[in-house]
Amino acid sequence: MPTAEKSNKVLIRLIADLKKKAHDNKAPIWKDIANRLSKPNKSWAEVNIRSLAQHTKKNDVIVVPGKLLGVGNLNFPVTVAALSFSGSAKDKIKRAGGKSLSINELVDKHPSGKGVRIIC
Repeated sequence: MPTAEKSNKVLIRLIADLKKKAHDNKAPIWKDIANRLSKPNKSWAEVNIRSLAQHTKKNDVIVVPGKLLGVGNLNFPVTVAALSFSGSAKDKIKRAGGKSLSINELVDKHPSGKGVRIIC
């Protein structure tokens, strides 16, 4: 059975940009994220704030190759980039003193990928 091609032009561009940044900056984390986002949408990560709080510490920099959902609480600041966020997830990150970014913004701030963790 043939695989479905991605039709979302923004997503296609993001994947291409991630692969280019991975090559240009010798940063395999961005290629990993591009490969995860190249898979079918149903296999993308859906991470709750609760999981984020359990697996991170203050001031961590995180990338979620999918959607961040608002279930749970966060009591310390983190910087999180994701393909998408629920409204409550963005609010909880902001109330904890953290930042929510697009994946492109995170790549621009951390081109080498050093110190960035994947949570999925």
